[in-house]
Amino acid sequence: MEEFYRIRRLPPYVFEQVNRAKAAARNAGADIIDLGMGNPDLPAPAHVIDKLKETIGKSRTDRYSSSRGIPGLRRAQAAYYGRRFGVKLNPETQIVTTLGSKEGFANVAQAITAPGDVVVVPNPSYPIHAFGFLMAGGVIRAVPSEPTPAFFETLERAIIRSIPKPIAVVVCYPSNPTAAVADLDFYKELIPFAKKHGVFVLSDLAYAEVYFDNDPPPSVLQVPGAMEVAVEFTSMSKTYSMPGWRIGFAVGNERIIAALARVKSYLDYGAFTPVQVAATAALNGSDDCIREMRAIYKRRRDVLVESFGRAGWEVPPPRASMFAWAPIPEPFQSIGSVEFSTLLVEKAEVAVSPGIGFGEHGEGYVRIALVENEQRIRQAARNIRRFLETGLKKLHNVVPLAQRG
Repeated sequence: MEEFYRIRRLPPYVFEQVNRAKAAARNAGADIIDLGMGNPDLPAPAHVIDKLKETIGKSRTDRYSSSRGIPGLRRAQAAYYGRRFGVKLNPETQIVTTLGSKEGFANVAQAITAPGDVVVVPNPSYPIHAFGFLMAGGVIRAVPSEPTPAFFETLERAIIRSIPKPIAVVVCYPSNPTAAVADLDFYKELIPFAKKHGVFVLSDLAYAEVYFDNDPPPSVLQVPGAMEVAVEFTSMSKTYSMPGWRIGFAVGNERIIAALARVKSYLDYGAFTPVQVAATAALNGSDDCIREMRAIYKRRRDVLVESFGRAGWEVPPPRASMFAWAPIPEPFQSIGSVEFSTLLVEKAEVAVSPGIGFGEHGEGYVRIALVENEQRIRQAARNIRRFLETGLKKLHNVVPLAQRG
């Protein structure tokens, strides 16, 4: 039977082989150290949980909410942007609460994309950056993920050579998956470029508060005039360890925000009101919990880099995000990131994400998430050391990727 139209537009799910290996290993009793999914393991702040408990179970808060987000939460997000970035936002016209930044991206794609529209997306990049537009009927052109001159050279070629001309360019810094960080000068070049060529800028800033070198990542909206062309997506998931709560924001250009709000009004009634009230308490509360989160991830990063290095796998230390983007160890480069990640599960009981799952230019790398404690990371390093010492030629039961089910 023929696939449905939008399903046909989606590429094969390349993480599936690794997921099957994880499931099989766990069913056999293995203790898998899962550094694959970027799923924060830290608890949400106590004052946020207390506010949820205080609010839940009341008739006025258990009813349908607002798809735009309750006014107090939008005001709290505006205050956060004012404190953190010096950016003034109108809560009524320049902010929409989303069900996480992922949902915001997917619905913005539905709101602004006509069939055949071209959108420029980094490669490698977080999957929704491309797939949201593919599902909306768009066409993807790729630019490098690193914020270097090559980014602008490739972007200009995409604009000149694409018919029709691209409608938007996606950026994501700190980057998921590569952990690359852009400075304000990058955005100061990007915004005039976007205005010159008449394209929107869609910025994913989900990891704004997960940085390690006392150099806070900037917002694209700090650039004068950015509101004319840019929308930025943020999330409570990483900053406040609230991934399952599904709260994020889209802020910026009023035309795009209005389009997103209209699409959402047909699709959802917004997040559960007590969750929005608790998220408001998070944004209006002390930043102590954010500093604690940042310190924990920094310690984990340092342990990962040090212990994996001693195990024989050099991992470049990320400056930000909750990921390390690591080249596959040289003896295993020929088998590719999916096969290598599968072997790590089967032979080392460690799960990572294959780089090709984030785009073809992610091949040769894996993404390692800092979502286990320091003891578990050190255990992962010990397992990996034994695996690397075994060597590819001694793994007699390795099945080539093409022959795997």
